Amino acid sequence: MSRMPSSEPPRVGQTLANLRQGRGLSLDELSRQAGVSKSMLSQIERNQANPTVAVVWRLANALGVPMAELLSGEEPGAPAMVTVPPHAIPSLRSPDGLCELRILGPIELAGQFEWYELTVQPGGVLASEPHEPGTREHLTVHAGTLVVDAGEQTQTLDTGDTARYAVDQPHAIRNTGSEAARALLVVVHAG
Repeated sequence: MSRMPSSEPPRVGQTLANLRQGRGLSLDELSRQAGVSKSMLSQIERNQANPTVAVVWRLANALGVPMAELLSGEEPGAPAMVTVPPHAIPSLRSPDGLCELRILGPIELAGQFEWYELTVQPGGVLASEPHEPGTREHLTVHAGTLVVDAGEQTQTLDTGDTARYAVDQPHAIRNTGSEAARALLVVVHAG
């Protein structure tokens, strides 16, 4: 039995994104390696543009896969190990620039389970509105001292201390010391 050809062009976006991320490449890195603009890569990954054969050929060569793998539209199997270089880890900064959250967890777990490397400069405050009911944070201080405010409770944490607290209320993490503090922050959403 022969398969009828599809009237739709292949959607390579998700396959491209999976292959790129599986190799720990940023859009910038793949853009340089393939000779394809970053904006075009982004549009392809979001299925807002279909690449020409020449672009598919460049991308396949840069990723070290056959063109057919990109054109199949099938998700490649998950690699046994994915390494993310430091420059490819996204981060968020507080408006005053005194707090930085490096997003260590994969995006597909956001809203369920998230983990961050938190750096708070002296005088910095990471204040948050309440999360959904039942959500908890786990904060382990790796260097320095941090103060946690969760609702009516306040706790000072020194290097090595861990606090676990409900965040379905206003909460904040403050550095009242004279040196930068670093911590691992894990958010477990109610599920």
